[in-house]
Amino acid sequence: MPKPSFTSLDPVFFLQTFVLELLHACEQEGGARREYIEHIAHSASRFFEEAYRHDMKLDQALDIEQYVDLILGLKNHIGGNFSLDSSNSKCVRVNNTRCPFGEGVKNFPDLCRMTSSVFGGIAARNFGYAKVHIAECIARNHGHCKVEIHLDREEAKQHPGTEYLRPEESRQIREEIDTLQSRIDTQLHKLWLQSSKTKKAKGNNEGLPILITESPPMRKVLKAINKVAPTDATILIQGETGVGKELISKAIHVMGPRAGKPFLAINCGAIPETLIESTLFGHEKGAFTGAVDIHQGVFERAEGGTLFLDEIDSLSPAAQVRLLRVLQEGEIERVGGKRTFNVDVRIIAATNQNLEQLVQDGAFREDLYYRILVVRISIPPLRERLEDMPALVKLILHRLGNKYRRPVPKVSREVMQQIRSHPWPGNVRELENVLERSFLFAETDEITELEMEHPPHNGSPLNWQEIREKALEQVESRFLTEALRQHSGNVEKIAAAMGLTTRAVYHKLKRHGLSASNYRN
Repeated sequence: MPKPSFTSLDPVFFLQTFVLELLHACEQEGGARREYIEHIAHSASRFFEEAYRHDMKLDQALDIEQYVDLILGLKNHIGGNFSLDSSNSKCVRVNNTRCPFGEGVKNFPDLCRMTSSVFGGIAARNFGYAKVHIAECIARNHGHCKVEIHLDREEAKQHPGTEYLRPEESRQIREEIDTLQSRIDTQLHKLWLQSSKTKKAKGNNEGLPILITESPPMRKVLKAINKVAPTDATILIQGETGVGKELISKAIHVMGPRAGKPFLAINCGAIPETLIESTLFGHEKGAFTGAVDIHQGVFERAEGGTLFLDEIDSLSPAAQVRLLRVLQEGEIERVGGKRTFNVDVRIIAATNQNLEQLVQDGAFREDLYYRILVVRISIPPLRERLEDMPALVKLILHRLGNKYRRPVPKVSREVMQQIRSHPWPGNVRELENVLERSFLFAETDEITELEMEHPPHNGSPLNWQEIREKALEQVESRFLTEALRQHSGNVEKIAAAMGLTTRAVYHKLKRHGLSASNYRN
């Protein structure tokens, strides 16, 4: 990012730097930038609105025409060149050809979102709701700005942007989310203590499970947990490697009536195919060479509780048949046995693969697929949870400080920006590894450089076609992610932008493990 020389510093650049560093300092303390921006939007916009009302002698709520007059006048009085593109009861669109902050705004693109937040604050107070979307802006080298303010909540679902509510409504929603998360965290801690008695005795809280749900997609997951946990419905959790599928399954377990019963987690992909049936269903003495005693499988050991089957897509055809019988009949038969046992176990399955495609390819039983797909919960990848980043970074660094008995460092604003922009194919697990390396090599009380790990070259000849295909896959995945965000999950608009059919776009989304539904709120 280009920086001005010391002699060319001016008051605007000084205040820009000061405001952004203030926001970053708030992040360091665990606050979400979205909340601070919303707070600033309501506070600052109220001041500007009161000044406008005083001049115009207005007492009632603003109408659309007055609202447009206020926001255009506000920006133009401070040096902008804003004009109205279109307006109606559902949406106001404005254009701008001159930034009030001059060319220096390109050093601070976050300021565009922050200053445009006054549009949302004023609209939320007068119309009850607003979603502000900066479609184009000078700070991102578009040469002009295009801002959309959506005022109809239902129609706004089809569009990207930042939502603004009346302060009292926003506060109520935040309190409901905080209460729900507190309940889940409390129950997760109890489960952790039950399975970590030695840590309990030592008073060591390292690794204590905590759900981070500052982002809208994760709040959606939180609400889904609250809905399905009290039931016995079989659940399929889908998400990329490292997103925290097991933690979500534990949250579902502890929030339901089986919380006091066993929770067992099995990674089906880590068990040899020859042992998977014995591991799941147990075996009788003499069932095979080496079976010198009766062995209870995880279904018997999880009686009355919950069984989490990770990487369920890796089950052998024989194991799939046996699992289907458990789900249908509620009974198992040990390997080598001749009698059945009734079992009462809730199944939560998980996968990072596209099960629909595996069913089409004949690699996964269709009847089993529909048995486990009573409820689907999709965990968004880390690159779609930018609001979660500050809290996740703080949590990870705090744990590292305890682990290595060193002071917990801060991260610089540049590093946080790098964290936000990295695609994180390994998700939270990759973030943990990168922060641990960066923590160990940090020479001050602030991390100023991320120690990113690049896959080593294995010495084999470079394959240009393979490298090209991988690069194209990465580019396509990033493009689709950004398109989903910009079009709020509207696949028809994405298809039109790409010149493809919606069917082709859905196929690409499945191949990259992306879900359009995660972007529609």
